[in-house]
Amino acid sequence: MQKVKLGIIGLGYIGLIHLRHSLKLANAEVVAAADVSPKALEQAKSYGVRKTFSDYSDLLKDPEVDAVLVSLPTHLHLKCAQGAAEAGKDVFLEKPIATNVSEAEEIIALSQKNNVKLMMGYPLRFNKTFESLKMDYDNGLIGDVENAHATYISSGPFFHRAEGYAPVPVPEWWFNTQSTGGGVLVDLGCHVINLLRWFFGEIVDIQSYFGHRFNMDFEDSAMCLAKFSCGTTSLINVGWFSQEYLLRVDFLGSVKHASATHMPPSQIGTAYQMLTKGISNFFVPHLLELQHFVDCIIDDTAPVSTGLDGLRDLEVISKAYKNTINLM
Repeated sequence: MQKVKLGIIGLGYIGLIHLRHSLKLANAEVVAAADVSPKALEQAKSYGVRKTFSDYSDLLKDPEVDAVLVSLPTHLHLKCAQGAAEAGKDVFLEKPIATNVSEAEEIIALSQKNNVKLMMGYPLRFNKTFESLKMDYDNGLIGDVENAHATYISSGPFFHRAEGYAPVPVPEWWFNTQSTGGGVLVDLGCHVINLLRWFFGEIVDIQSYFGHRFNMDFEDSAMCLAKFSCGTTSLINVGWFSQEYLLRVDFLGSVKHASATHMPPSQIGTAYQMLTKGISNFFVPHLLELQHFVDCIIDDTAPVSTGLDGLRDLEVISKAYKNTINLM
């Protein structure tokens, strides 16, 4: 069996998740990893990664690497994607695709010019519950969806971080909109917008209201009313204001109503799943998206979530930032 040689660029929270999942792929091999943190590189070595780099540019020069998984802060996506494309490496890029629309367009153009695959990291498309809901919708079992409600609430950068008894600081780039492109609407909203576009097609109009519970320069909650080309309207509710995680969609249809959720299991449930399967159900979609990326490289097929998806999502978010509602 052909094996795709992978390089992991960025070993933060999601980067380490991608590293661990990549090691489970029968048709892939992690041959290199890059991060500015010596501690992160030591962790990669403990997983058996042979080559580690403090500068990802050196990783991109390695002829053994076929493709890269990029989990860097958003403002670094363009430069890294450019380097990967020019080096002929296929790219799996974490969301959002870029900090703004023009950067997203440039990333797509670079991947096309250099004939490399570009896949966006949207694991919800690989969630079996959402896949089942889409099958029901596509087969007409729900009917026309008059309106949909989508909620994604978490703690975002404000979750309880602890190593032993010492608090771990939040990376500074989280609080710089030049680095992120925005607040919670970019971070969580792109997941929900992409998921709803998968069901209903393009968003033709969107209005938004932003909350500032923590008095930051960016929104920590957002409520948007979106209109889709098929006629469906949707309320999109995202926020960083709770330590309790909630991801749910509700469809109100002309035949019946339907709902789907993606929730982490209990600690006991997680422990049991890790012992029996080596992975919790919560992270199975993350594993499946990487398997899909590798399969696309081997089979020379297009991924289900492309750079164009990332661009369309960012275009919607950009419009939402401009079309605001004042409820005061």
